[in-house]
Amino acid sequence: MKEQLRACILKGIEGCFADGTLTSGEVPAINVEKPAHAEHGDFATNVAMQMAKQQRKAPRAVAEILVAKLAGASDLIESLEIAGPGFINFFIKDSAWRRTLTEIDRAGDAWGKSGIGRGKKVQVEFVSANPTGPLHIGHGRGAATGDAVASLLSAAGFDVQREYYINDAGNQMNTLGLSGLLRYKELLGEKVDFPETCYQGDYMKDIARDAVTKYGDRFLKVPQEEGVAFFSKMGGDLILAGIDQDLQDFGIRFDHWFSEQSLFDEGKVKFAIEEMQAKGLIYEQEGALWFRTTDYGDDKDRVVVRSNGVTTYFASDIAYHRDKFARGFDWVIDVWGADHHGYVPRLKSVVQGLGRDASDLGIILVQLVSLLRDGVPVAMSTRSGEFVTLKEVVDEVGRDAARFFFLMRRSDSQLDFDLELAKRQSNDNPVYYVQYAHARIKSIFDTARERGVEPRFDSVKLELLQTPEDLSLIKKLSVYPEILEGGAVNFEPHRITYYLQELAGEFHSFYNKSRVITPEEPELTQARLFLLHCVAITLKNALTVLGISAPERM
Repeated sequence: MKEQLRACILKGIEGCFADGTLTSGEVPAINVEKPAHAEHGDFATNVAMQMAKQQRKAPRAVAEILVAKLAGASDLIESLEIAGPGFINFFIKDSAWRRTLTEIDRAGDAWGKSGIGRGKKVQVEFVSANPTGPLHIGHGRGAATGDAVASLLSAAGFDVQREYYINDAGNQMNTLGLSGLLRYKELLGEKVDFPETCYQGDYMKDIARDAVTKYGDRFLKVPQEEGVAFFSKMGGDLILAGIDQDLQDFGIRFDHWFSEQSLFDEGKVKFAIEEMQAKGLIYEQEGALWFRTTDYGDDKDRVVVRSNGVTTYFASDIAYHRDKFARGFDWVIDVWGADHHGYVPRLKSVVQGLGRDASDLGIILVQLVSLLRDGVPVAMSTRSGEFVTLKEVVDEVGRDAARFFFLMRRSDSQLDFDLELAKRQSNDNPVYYVQYAHARIKSIFDTARERGVEPRFDSVKLELLQTPEDLSLIKKLSVYPEILEGGAVNFEPHRITYYLQELAGEFHSFYNKSRVITPEEPELTQARLFLLHCVAITLKNALTVLGISAPERM
């Protein structure tokens, strides 16, 4: 609706230029917004105020000229009014709102989708947890966010690839190997002093137990270096397989798993450093190599290779992001924990050093999750290294509730996740409230058929949808494409959860006040069933983009 109105306003301005009522000039960006109060109309624009200086007229004078031109010029507009210093308020015809229902029915599963990203390749890299332990609840929020952002971008027409970056190089893998070897020796009766720096969780005992079952005492007497290497590989593979399974159970599948170690094995880290040195962006000082991140606004330059010759994580990230863009992605999006916020400027520096615009890299920061049970905080971890895993949460509350709750707030804001609320089958539970709206509509259709009313939508009389409740529900449906597009380009899936709760609320309010099945008024019955048919399509499409089911019975 907004796009149609913008086109109408633009045509009106051009008409004023043509007939001389306005002086020809540059047309500003036409902002069309929903007023804060319904009495001010369905939409408003400040375009007259934007044009006033250029036209050398008072904003209200420009508005009067535009209103005169726009009045009666479109079958969208019922009436217009000028408000305040020069706002133009638009009241849209009921018939124009009703046409939205025909659009929804015609589009079906494609309702809300757009082509704004057509021709652009996007990579979304998310989760990317070290393969040194199972995923915890914090990883779950990052997983839900990354997956939903990828789905939103796909719905907006982008060619999207999901990627998991495996941190399988560096000291943490040696620590994993040592942890596994020591637990293995412990199981076979050796007295072991288990360092605090090793991984403490019981999952390390499970890995050791698996090794004993498969290999007996084969690694009891081998040199420690060999044993550490074996358990590093075995442990990493087992943990990564568990991570993959947990993510699949959470409804997430990656298109590509990228190994950090491959960057070293294939010489990509060395090549990237040499390339940046040739550009003068990496320099040597006191035996170390530094990246000139201050050239791009960072507060200090960053070490790439230490004086002892050991590369930093930053070196891997330079090579990795160089590789991403070399694979042809126009836009690269990284989903990180909020504790990495200080890392943003240096990675933006790398992207610019590669000759790209800083905006070609999008960073989504995900804040911590506080776990509650009926409002009471739940201990997230213990000194023994045990913590609440993603699997435990999904097993307890279910995939749908977990995903919805993770996506209920902006990713960069703190999130309270109440396990008992997520399981509750009541309107207090937001995911139940939304899914029940969809199931209730399906139930209404079942009831209609039981009463001998077969939904027939080939010649629905939409003009019968006249009540404030009818029109309010239609108006809420009409904004879905805008919500979807805004969620995609701003990386904000919480816009969809907010919208779903609002739409479910509009539906429940409508149903409590309006009779749907009215035997004595068969045409109105068909019109109302058609309206609910469109609500069900929208609920299902919005839930699907979040990776959440739309049940037909509850």
